[in-house]
Amino acid sequence: MVFNTGAALLDAIVLAVVSKDKQGTYGYRITQDVRQVLEVSESTLYPVLRRLQKSDCLEVYDMECAGRNRRYYKTTQQGEEQLKEYREEWMNYSQKITQIFEGGTVHE
Repeated sequence: MVFNTGAALLDAIVLAVVSKDKQGTYGYRITQDVRQVLEVSESTLYPVLRRLQKSDCLEVYDMECAGRNRRYYKTTQQGEEQLKEYREEWMNYSQKITQIFEGGTVHE
């Protein structure tokens, strides 16, 4: 992608991916889902997960899988509220950008 992805957009995408599964999901799967829309490395993604955990948007738990512990991430109530705000902001923002790309103007 030629456009830079800011921290807020990356946070929003990760929250959207994690929120799809109410039981939570693990890092590798999150990376694979995010990579469907953005080229992102695991070294970029894990700091995002930690930041969202620190801001109480994600909770973390470990569960055994094939004899090893796997770390799962799950959205919290605060994370769901933050995701709702991100979605509303994204809809407004993307509509304005689309208008401009289609030759229109944006009036507040």
